[in-house]
Amino acid sequence: MPKRASALVRLRRAGIDTYQSPVIFMRVDSAVCHSEGFEAQSRIEIRRNHHRVIATLNVVSADWLAADEAALSEVAWRLLNAGEGDTAELRHPEPLDSLSFLRAKVYGRRLDDDQVRAIVKDVAAGRYSELELAAFVTACSGSRLDVGETLALTRAMVEVGERLSWGRSPIVDKHCIGGLPGNRTTLIVVPIVAAAGLTIPKTSSRAITSPAGTADTMETLAPVDLSLAQMRRVIERENGCIVWGGAVRLSPADDVLIRVERPLDFDSEGQLVASVLSKKLAAGSTHIVVDLPFGPTAKVRDRAAAEALAQRLVTVGEQLGLHLRTVLSDGTQPVGHGIGPALEARDVLAVLQNAASAPADLRERSLTLAAEILDFVPDASGASGLERATQLLDSGAAWEKFQAIAAAQGGLREPPASRFHRPVAASRGGLVSGIDSRKLSRVAKFAGAPRTPAAGVDLHVRLGDRIEVGQSMFTLHADSAGEIAFALDYLEEHPEIVCLKND
Repeated sequence: MPKRASALVRLRRAGIDTYQSPVIFMRVDSAVCHSEGFEAQSRIEIRRNHHRVIATLNVVSADWLAADEAALSEVAWRLLNAGEGDTAELRHPEPLDSLSFLRAKVYGRRLDDDQVRAIVKDVAAGRYSELELAAFVTACSGSRLDVGETLALTRAMVEVGERLSWGRSPIVDKHCIGGLPGNRTTLIVVPIVAAAGLTIPKTSSRAITSPAGTADTMETLAPVDLSLAQMRRVIERENGCIVWGGAVRLSPADDVLIRVERPLDFDSEGQLVASVLSKKLAAGSTHIVVDLPFGPTAKVRDRAAAEALAQRLVTVGEQLGLHLRTVLSDGTQPVGHGIGPALEARDVLAVLQNAASAPADLRERSLTLAAEILDFVPDASGASGLERATQLLDSGAAWEKFQAIAAAQGGLREPPASRFHRPVAASRGGLVSGIDSRKLSRVAKFAGAPRTPAAGVDLHVRLGDRIEVGQSMFTLHADSAGEIAFALDYLEEHPEIVCLKND
């Protein structure tokens, strides 16, 4: 194969956040662009010493960039470990054989194990553009992945990342498929299970399109950005942890696909199963409980869809050697009071501390899921998992364990409080007949969550409650008056987030 042509440029830091998508900025009159045939949206391989990254070209006509320079977005700058004024080599990337497999899937063909592995390897290496990633996600959406393809996708996702081994069994875990605001059971389940003596290395995600992820909520209480070595030390010391999965590179291809899949809001049973199980396999888990809330405004809309997803999880999990249980739960309304990292953390602390203000539904869900995990390993006393979980929570053992885990991760801290509060009152009286979880999540995001950890929504009503005219249905929390205004503007356009009917 002939040697590929390349060109040299001086690097500048653009200071532009393009999230996880590397971007390179070059002048429209750049000699490199002309000689190499680079144009807007071209994919360019950038090499600096032993570092390399493939980035998408954005063409600049302004004079802030010199013709012999290239500016890099924040993620590209970090991946190249670049310094201001460094010289980098630019070249066309190698053609990707896996794109032919992607095209075949777009046209409805079934992929074999090697084809799936090739696609996932290139995805994890950052060789796919945003458009190509979107095409793959779209081609796999709905029910377009069969069980065999789902199994192949799961295995391939594990192969391209780190994989933990603990040298013992069982290694337990829990997962919720998401889509339900405030359902922050992980922060309660982990200390209950760890206090019972089981090992639960919990890696969690940050929010992408939601007002809070588990890692965002935990981060208001303790550090979550731990390395693999740090995570191991916490586990060996306390049996459990709650850390950000992105920092430990478990199933990195899944992180890339989720980045594209969530904004598109596509439901793909196969990709969801592969996403969940690849992370659990990579974390070394052997026994897993998956929570599947379903409801009209949840991610899974009805029981039939939840049952089908549960069956796919169990079928694929069995073929991977996992012991997996599913719990179909009520997704008709948010769980707890808070929606947003710090507000959800407040609810978690109330449950762990057995406070009178603790949300009963969050406590009940957490105990149910912890009980399912504890039932994997029956107690010599004959007590059920629910009895053991309840005793560990009521006695304060779970709260003590949570404090110990937080200390091992870097120290327990108080969640922040917002500067601005605005109650939203009912314009008429009646019975609460519906709560739109998706729209309420958008309100919390307009208020600033999760970017501002203290921002969000504090929900004061539940389904079946009777409320009067002028009674507060929920309170907005924000760090600026402008964000309160944004949220109120959205509420004016969507006044029926809390639906009322006459008695």
